[in-house]
Amino acid sequence: MAVLAVIMLVIGSGALWRRGVRKQAILMIVLAVILGANVAIWSLPPPAALSAQR
Repeated sequence: MAVLAVIMLVIGSGALWRRGVRKQAILMIVLAVILGANVAIWSLPPPAALSAQR
């Protein structure tokens, strides 16, 4: 779901950029980067020290 949101944010920011609404377009790109980083963090495996305790 978050990946779809990233894609839609990028598409929407491109549309806003073409209309001349630069500030909101840049903010949408920043939000897409933050959300994409969260998805990347969530998809990483846990550290070996945490998985050995279980």
